Amino acid sequence: MPVGLFTMVAIYLVCWWVVLFTVLPLGMNQRDQEQPTDGAQWGAPVQPNLKKKFLTTTWISAILWALIMVLVWLGWMPIPDLAPPAA
Repeated sequence: MPVGLFTMVAIYLVCWWVVLFTVLPLGMNQRDQEQPTDGAQWGAPVQPNLKKKFLTTTWISAILWALIMVLVWLGWMPIPDLAPPAA
């Protein structure tokens, strides 16, 4: 494998965060939401379903990460070597 463990974990974490910010707004609808009277924020969802969104983010990120690793392994998406040359 042309990349190390640290690089693979870093790529997964970047994928996870990008997918999380893509998944978070899904299913949010404020049309049926009444104005809060208890001092809560108007834009805050009543049921955010974070556990479901985190699980969805995790499996989508795993699939995306596996696809990226296959592309790197095949050489279609090379990762440059940033290490300084040995003297």
